[in-house]
Amino acid sequence: MWQKVKVQLMLSMSFLTAVFWYCRRLYSFLAQLLKRWSNYLQRQLIRNLSVLPEVDLLGYSAREWKGETKQAKQMREAYEELFRSCHIKYLRQVRRDNYSVIRAVLFQIFSQGIPFPSWMKERDILKLPEKLLYSQGCNWIQQYSFGPERYTGPNAFGKLRKCMEALKTNWAEISATRDHEERGSMCNTLFSDESKEYKLYEAIKFIMLYEVVEAYEQIKSRGKPVHNLFNLLFDRDSSSDPLSFMMNHLNSIGDSICLDQVELSLLGYLFEVKIRVYRLHRFNTEEFQVKYPAEYRREWNEIALLTEDDHYYHIPLFRT
Repeated sequence: MWQKVKVQLMLSMSFLTAVFWYCRRLYSFLAQLLKRWSNYLQRQLIRNLSVLPEVDLLGYSAREWKGETKQAKQMREAYEELFRSCHIKYLRQVRRDNYSVIRAVLFQIFSQGIPFPSWMKERDILKLPEKLLYSQGCNWIQQYSFGPERYTGPNAFGKLRKCMEALKTNWAEISATRDHEERGSMCNTLFSDESKEYKLYEAIKFIMLYEVVEAYEQIKSRGKPVHNLFNLLFDRDSSSDPLSFMMNHLNSIGDSICLDQVELSLLGYLFEVKIRVYRLHRFNTEEFQVKYPAEYRREWNEIALLTEDDHYYHIPLFRT
């Protein structure tokens, strides 16, 4: 009897041991699979991010500017000056395309939780396309082009309204989020969705156009004085009026050109932020550090940009 019980116990123990070994192997396999899947998703997210996670400033400089050419040495010296004197220890790389500067500015506005500018609290931006088209008779906005899409036509009005809705909704939602980490996570999600991003940038371009039209009408009617940047804008042969500004500048932004310095001033003025730009290719000159617009109010929030060529921009991060 005991022998039979003993045999049964041995068989049961062997079976349980086999089951335990199998479960352990299965658990290990599933853990490895989950880890690989998590790493894959993380790589995909980083690949889709248009604003990358922070990297060490001097490490980035050493990787990007190797060699002993005059330009490479000057760039490394400029980065060392930022590290030593400006307390900039890290940077976030911004995707190199023709929305680069708009992306860098908007990302910081969102990530810092900067609220709507005062004029946007008083006016519904969703009605700006309608107002420009019907109230001010600017039917030429049907020639508005959406960056790389190069779309113009009767549906421009509807597309613009969707862009304005996207900007207003995302800005309100993110600026209302008080937790810094949660706000950062929301920004990373938003700035990894290309189609949503482009709607935001096109909305910003249209707001720039709207303000240019408003300033132009005030100058013509000799109404209240306008900011000096509008005079600089209209003094250019390529943007002497709102239509030429749209056709020669705005329509190509995001496609073949980016914002120039006058338009960067306009961007800061519209969003009531002073934009401090570190221009590394102007190191050891008075233009190494500049602010856009040159005239701003003391209460405006400040954001910072870093550029090596006035075309592509990155986000510097300060540490004391």
